[in-house]
Amino acid sequence: MSQNNYESTLASYSCRTADSRGRVYDEPESPHRNPFQRDRDRIIHSTAFRRLEYKTQVFVNHEGDHYRTRLTHSIEVAQIARSICRSMHLHEDLAEAVALAHDLGHTPFGHSGQDALDEVMKPYGGFEHNRQSLRIVEELEHKYAAFTGLNLSYETREGIVKHHSAYDTPKNIDLAHYNLHEQPALEAQIGNLADEIAYNNHDIDDGYRAGMLSIDELIKLELFGSNYEKVEAEFPDASERLKVNETVRHMINDLIVDVIEETRHRIRELNVKSFEDVRRSPAPLVGFSKHVRRMNGELKKFLYKNMYRHYRVARMANKAERVIREIFEVYMDCPAMLPENQQDEMRMAKIVGGLTDVRQARIIADYIAGMTDRYALEEHERLFNVNVRP
Repeated sequence: MSQNNYESTLASYSCRTADSRGRVYDEPESPHRNPFQRDRDRIIHSTAFRRLEYKTQVFVNHEGDHYRTRLTHSIEVAQIARSICRSMHLHEDLAEAVALAHDLGHTPFGHSGQDALDEVMKPYGGFEHNRQSLRIVEELEHKYAAFTGLNLSYETREGIVKHHSAYDTPKNIDLAHYNLHEQPALEAQIGNLADEIAYNNHDIDDGYRAGMLSIDELIKLELFGSNYEKVEAEFPDASERLKVNETVRHMINDLIVDVIEETRHRIRELNVKSFEDVRRSPAPLVGFSKHVRRMNGELKKFLYKNMYRHYRVARMANKAERVIREIFEVYMDCPAMLPENQQDEMRMAKIVGGLTDVRQARIIADYIAGMTDRYALEEHERLFNVNVRP
């Protein structure tokens, strides 16, 4: 289906390519791919995206091959976002691009790594992974001769800027050029909620697989328990493992259906007819119904208490924070220990405007944030273990 034919099937309030505010650097349009497809493809081919394979979701990479990583999580978010967009006749390519880009800036070791890097960076402007994702696509990726970054469409970058979750509420007051008073496209809002659907439900799967969560605890949760009851009635002889798989599948479906119905309800209530109506909306249009929001909130509190604060996760988080902090501190004290690429950046900073402590710290933070779990652990060994070759 051609781009024009595809976009003619979209809802009137969808973001079409004609609505796009374009790229920072003008480029010839592709005859075969729309701008949001090109955004998606550039993200997939980026170095930062490949590194997500070895970055933690909850469990550190070396704990097992069956647990989710930032890469598998991002793919799952994209799949959920596409499903919702297809049902609502919204632009799947834009939603997929935003979903695949939303975690590009994550540090090694998940949220504990981000917290540690933010703590050591507080005197130098702090660190926040959504902002780092934006830095990656605007500055840090070097794949094109004509510009730095990936030169993505405004709407994809906007989706990164305005992404938020229970864990991340970025402070973007210095990004006024992204019109912070406006709502992002529905496709970006869907990518945002798809992130929550994915990590809540798949963390149940990983937590159960790791032996941190039990059926006896999970069935007390309304969202899980009601679906588990249906699965037991349909598959009474299935193993507990399969029943959990089926329950998670049912939960994801229930949440997707609720998001579609609630979002359509809000669109009707506010008489949203155009993409500009979406932008002018006083609040996000994409969300859960009140009842499902309450059940989902119960699930999030349960995971926080029983999984994210589990002693095994806490032990690894403590180790991860120490690794990040010690790597940062030794590089700040002795920047000559940094690899050649970072040395080159510091030399260039000296030439352009002077190498301040803030600039040096940001170069080091960019380097650490780009590390995989495995590389960060190896780098720590190289720096602090006298028996390991540098």
